[in-house]
Amino acid sequence: MSYTYNGAEYSVTSPVQSISVNKQNIVITDKTGSQLFKFTNTRDSKSFLAWVYQA
Repeated sequence: MSYTYNGAEYSVTSPVQSISVNKQNIVITDKTGSQLFKFTNTRDSKSFLAWVYQA
């Protein structure tokens, strides 16, 4: 799955094992390992989480 934010493409591979959230920073652990996603505001990070939950 791919998600585009401010021209950058973020990729998350199923299955997602864990999600950790701290305001604008999200760490997702999937079958390829851990990835840190940094956003400029909490609204964008919440939109990203909603996308991950729907996928």
